[in-house]
Amino acid sequence: MAILSTPLQYIKSVPPVTRFFTAATLASSTLYLWIKWTTGPTPVAYLTLVPGTSLFFPWTFATSALVEISVIEASILIISLLVIPASLAYFERLWGTVETLKFIIVCVTGPNIIGCAFNWIEFAVTRNADLFLYGMEYHGQMALFISLLVAFTQVIPEHQVQILGFIKARVKRLPMAYLTFSTIMTLLGFQSPYILIQFGWFVSWIYLRFYKRNVGDSIGGVVSYGDRSETFALTSWFPPFLHTPLSMLGNTVYKLGTRLHLLPTSVPHDIESGGYSQVPGGARAEAERRRALALKALDQRLANSSSGSPTQSGTSQAQSSRPSPVAPAPAQNERKPSPVEMDVADTSGSEDERR
Repeated sequence: MAILSTPLQYIKSVPPVTRFFTAATLASSTLYLWIKWTTGPTPVAYLTLVPGTSLFFPWTFATSALVEISVIEASILIISLLVIPASLAYFERLWGTVETLKFIIVCVTGPNIIGCAFNWIEFAVTRNADLFLYGMEYHGQMALFISLLVAFTQVIPEHQVQILGFIKARVKRLPMAYLTFSTIMTLLGFQSPYILIQFGWFVSWIYLRFYKRNVGDSIGGVVSYGDRSETFALTSWFPPFLHTPLSMLGNTVYKLGTRLHLLPTSVPHDIESGGYSQVPGGARAEAERRRALALKALDQRLANSSSGSPTQSGTSQAQSSRPSPVAPAPAQNERKPSPVEMDVADTSGSEDERR
């Protein structure tokens, strides 16, 4: 009984949204594989997202993320069951149950809607319904996976992780690496489901940047939304030569969205005054990121100081080689005569005058 109580206690310790999502992934993937094994290779349109039939099964925009279907994706399913539940548990403890659930729904449904609309555009251009409407299935948790990487980049960008035991990388580099993998797979002809990685990155960044409610950071009854800090701007994802055109485009879209009231208004106070938190999730996450950025700045200063140390040491040696001026020795204090000696001197002087 003690042996069985340990797994049960572990399951009970897992936050509710993470527990439900993991169980639903296992159940949906098993059901899909059983249906495919019994009926044949035809798509299961009521479990996965097929653009041509999505209007008849609208729930698949959300539930298709719970299905991993191919042999390659069976290994991806194992990785997903190892990585995604642990990541969701971390953010559920940081954000809370409601905000984590909203994050999952947005980062799964949004990329699926964009991917389905993209297929309809391709059909309108090519008129190839067999390929773009009925020949592709969108499924799996690739969009959610890159969304979690974006969230980790927001919270702990400078944290270093080790992949496969020998690859070391900072957290902020992982989303772009995964996005590059998606681009390569899409150009090779595997649009479904790898293009969802690109849509997932963009949707998750927009949601975390502008719409996510910052729990525990309201001051004076004012609630803040998103992360408007410079370290999480759109330009931070791209090389410096793209910053200027991206800044112009982003500022134009932001002004238009604000004018149309599509973006929630953030708290107009600086973080140092305590009115707005850059990082959703409370002071602990903010302190962790501040510490990481401070360590990075300290490393840069140390590197700059070490490069200029030879000149400083030469100057100090030259100064030390100069002879130091000798200070004059203080004069010895003369002894003052005592009152008795003064009286004796006066007496002897008067006797001499009398003689």
